[in-house]
Amino acid sequence: MAWNEPGGNRNDNDPWGTGGGRRGNDQGPPDLDEALKKGLEKLNKMLGGKGKKPGSGGGGSGSAGGFGAILALAAILVVGYVAFQSFYTVDEQQRAVVLRFGEYSRTENPGLRFKVPLIDDVSKVGVTNVRTAKSSGQMLTQDENLVTVDLQVQYRVGDAQAYVLNVRDSNQALAFATDSALRHEVGSSSLDDVLTEGRAELAVRVEQRLQSFLEEYGTGLQIVRVNVESTQPPPAVQDAFREVQRAREDEQRVKEEAETYRNKVVPEARGQAQRMIEEANAYKQEVIERARGESARFRELLAVYQQAPGVTRERMYLQTLETVLSNSSKILVDTESSGNMMYLPLDRLTQNALPRSGSQSSGSSGQMDIQSVTDQVLQELRTRQDTNVRRSR
Repeated sequence: MAWNEPGGNRNDNDPWGTGGGRRGNDQGPPDLDEALKKGLEKLNKMLGGKGKKPGSGGGGSGSAGGFGAILALAAILVVGYVAFQSFYTVDEQQRAVVLRFGEYSRTENPGLRFKVPLIDDVSKVGVTNVRTAKSSGQMLTQDENLVTVDLQVQYRVGDAQAYVLNVRDSNQALAFATDSALRHEVGSSSLDDVLTEGRAELAVRVEQRLQSFLEEYGTGLQIVRVNVESTQPPPAVQDAFREVQRAREDEQRVKEEAETYRNKVVPEARGQAQRMIEEANAYKQEVIERARGESARFRELLAVYQQAPGVTRERMYLQTLETVLSNSSKILVDTESSGNMMYLPLDRLTQNALPRSGSQSSGSSGQMDIQSVTDQVLQELRTRQDTNVRRSR
C-alpha cells in the first residue's frame, strides 16, 4: 500500500521522515532549500568553518556558509588549473625556449618540464624537421643578359633561442637573404655559366653566401641544401638559345669523336715508330757485326796473301768471277759446230734463261744449259788453280 493511500498509516510510510517519526502535519514534498543549507554546512565544517549555532538565526549563517563554500570551491579550481598549467611536455623533435617576465631564461630539452604559471612563457620550436622555401625571378648576369632562375632552399632551425628572440619573422628574413645571395652570385657569373655547366657551382656558392647572411642576421636557421631547379633565358631569345645549345652539343660530340680517333691512332703510330726504331737498331747491329766479320776475314786473308801472293790473288780472282757469273744471265754459242750465222733473240733468251735453267738444250739450235756450262767453267778454273798451286810448291 502506498504511504499516501487512505486508511493507511501515513506516518510509517512517509519517506521524508526520520526513523518512522512524524513530521507534524506537513504532508508536502521535502524542502530543497533546507537540504542545500545542510549540505553547505557540512562542507563548511569540512573546510574548517563554524557550523550553525543553536538559537541563532538561520538566514545569515546560511548565506555566510554558502559564500565560504563557493570561495573554497573556486580556490580548489584555481589551484587545479595552476597545477595543470605548471607542467608541459616537449617532444623529441622540439626545443622549448622559456622566457621569464619576457627575458630569456633557458632552453628545455625533450621531456616533462615545469614552469611558473603567469611568470614563465614557453615557446616550442621544431628543430629536426626540414622546411622548404622557394625563390624565383629575373636578374642580370655579369655580361648584362637577362636570365630567369628558380631556386629551392631546404633549411631547419639550428638555434631555437636565436630563432625565437633575434628576428621577428625568420622566414621573411630567409626570403630576403635568399634573394640577395642569388642575385649577387648570378650577377657575378656569365650567362653561359648560369645556363649550362655552372648551375651546380652556382648552387654551392649561393648556399655558402646565404648561410653567411643568416649567421650575420642571427636568425638561428641552418641551410641544409640549395637546389637550382631551372635556369632559362627570356622567352624572346629561347629559340636562339636552343640553337646555340644544339651547336654546342654538336661541338662536344665532334670533340669526343676526335678524341676517340686520337686514342686509336696515336697508340698505333707509337707502335709503328717503336717497330721502326727496333728494326733500325737491328740493322745497325747487323751492319756492325758484318763489318767486324769482314775486317776479321780481311786480316786473315792478308796473312795468307803475305805467305803466297800469286796463289791468293788468283783465288780471289776466281771467287770474284764466280760471284759475278752466278748473278748474271749467260748465253754461250758454239760456232765451231756450224758455219752458218744464227740469229739469236738475246732479249728473249735473257728473260727465259733463269726459268729454263733445268731444261736440256736441243742439237739443232746449238743452245746449251747455261747453269751446267757455268759449273763446267768454274770446275776448270778450280782445276787450273790447283795445278798452279802444286807447281808453285
